[in-house]
Amino acid sequence: MNKKYIEELAEVLVSIKKGAVAESFLHNILTPSELEEISVRLQIVKLLMEGVAQRDVAKKLGVSMGTVSRGSRELKYGTDGFKKVLQRD
Repeated sequence: MNKKYIEELAEVLVSIKKGAVAESFLHNILTPSELEEISVRLQIVKLLMEGVAQRDVAKKLGVSMGTVSRGSRELKYGTDGFKKVLQRD
């Protein structure tokens, strides 16, 4: 992975001020399946952060327990990016 490219992508995302522009950009840069996967991953993490049980998350979103477990591992052992973005203090 090229760190410089990731940093540039992050800067582009941060520069977007309107939801409609962000959505359009995501549709342009990602394939439909990538966009679906990322948006579902966000919903998984949001539900887990709300305290919803993993089995219930899987059932509600129609995904496998493995997919939910991956999100749970990211919350426990990954960087704190999800928490910084999603937690409302």
